[in-house]
Amino acid sequence: MNRRTFLKKCALATGAALAAGPLVQAAGAERPNVIFIMADDMGYGDLTCLNPESKIPTPHMDRLAREGMVFTDAHSGSAVCTPTRYGVLTGRYCWRTRLKNGVLNGYSRALIEPGRMTVGSLLQEEGYRTGCVGKWHLGLTDTQPADYSKPLRPGPNEVGFDYWFGIPASLDMTPYVYLENGLPTRPPTETIAASPYPAFYRGGPIADDFKHEEVMPRITEKAVGFINECLREHTDKPFFLYFPLTAPHTPWLPLEQDHQQSQAGIYGDFVTLVDWTVGQILETLDAHEIADNTLVILTSDNGSHEARIGQHNNGISVGSPNFGHEANHIYRGQKADAWDGGHRVPFLARWPQTVTAGSRCDVPICLTDLIATCAAVTDRDLPSDAGEDSISFLGHLEGRRPARPCHEAIVHHSISGVFAIRRGKWKFIDGVGSGGWSGTGDGLPAQLYDMEADPHEQNNLYKDPQHQGVVERLQRLLEQYKEQGHSQPRSVRS
Repeated sequence: MNRRTFLKKCALATGAALAAGPLVQAAGAERPNVIFIMADDMGYGDLTCLNPESKIPTPHMDRLAREGMVFTDAHSGSAVCTPTRYGVLTGRYCWRTRLKNGVLNGYSRALIEPGRMTVGSLLQEEGYRTGCVGKWHLGLTDTQPADYSKPLRPGPNEVGFDYWFGIPASLDMTPYVYLENGLPTRPPTETIAASPYPAFYRGGPIADDFKHEEVMPRITEKAVGFINECLREHTDKPFFLYFPLTAPHTPWLPLEQDHQQSQAGIYGDFVTLVDWTVGQILETLDAHEIADNTLVILTSDNGSHEARIGQHNNGISVGSPNFGHEANHIYRGQKADAWDGGHRVPFLARWPQTVTAGSRCDVPICLTDLIATCAAVTDRDLPSDAGEDSISFLGHLEGRRPARPCHEAIVHHSISGVFAIRRGKWKFIDGVGSGGWSGTGDGLPAQLYDMEADPHEQNNLYKDPQHQGVVERLQRLLEQYKEQGHSQPRSVRS
């Protein structure tokens, strides 16, 4: 089945599910539904609502911005996949775990510790129906390597999700298999050869029902199905959908001509596929007339792999070098880096019943803040051993000005384990250069940037005598956060 046929099949399935008219939640489900959509490697500059110079049409994501709130200074907890996902679900920086650098793979053991509260388990306790659909990438089973001939547990079902469907890790990592509630839909008994850039994926085991180009439409269909199932069979409950996408991460596979909509080559076309998925979710909410009391968040797990679209960082061309599309907008670097291009991410939130349309928040937030925000939405206090680095941004969604900033400071972390810390306008990087894939910069042993005057991170003030006090204070605060095991103030935790 080619991509065009498959997309049509998904659209028809969605349409058929909605044809009978809206499904209505009972009055007992007055708490908001929550949908957290996280793209994979999508840059701040990919969205036209954030970057007017973007070469990629993103009408559905732009609609979210127009009808909700844009956060201009949002950051992932890490500059790469696995640690960000850990932070999103637990509200805890991943560098506090066994994973100090890099990412997991499709055979890794589970990273989320037994008994640790997640956004899913919190909302389960509050009466929500919870679902995880898409890329997991947090390890499966308590042994290594994972055995795909057996049930793969612990996984999402064991950390707070009533339903899950998706793939084990990134779409370029083996094994290539769909999992549903811990069981492969078909075992990965066949083998596929490796594919070069830009359609990059590693060679290895694959199931006979798995095709890389069908994964985004398939998980979109499953996500819509989860919403429909909640409204059909669990009308007395609100729902939470954690929806981590597989795009625009590699592999970038050829699209049918009518889906080649961007002016940023095949990468840009895959961003439009993300936008299509967002549109399917919004259409489903509209059809069921539940948009007003549904909090939809759209973000990315880190910055784009492609600092400037047209030339791959390995030197392999992915299109014309004259596209002029800045995937990470004005921010220096790319995925994996401690520079802002690695971890400053798009973040849009729509909740018509609560959030003022067309509003904007310039206060720094972190993706680790999801669990504290969901706790605040449900009027729940987090226990002392949960959400150690999570602070609610509900007050900003409601248009209030909280008495204190969301964070005293936010810690950034690169793929190699280089730390950075941002407090107010000051950003200190405790290492040389990017800490990732973009090189060594000016070669100084550490860096200090004024992010208000120099958002491009070009003027390193680390050696400036006038700013040594700033350097020392940020160094001390970073070490304090490491040693005490939390960055959330105790007064907020109570």
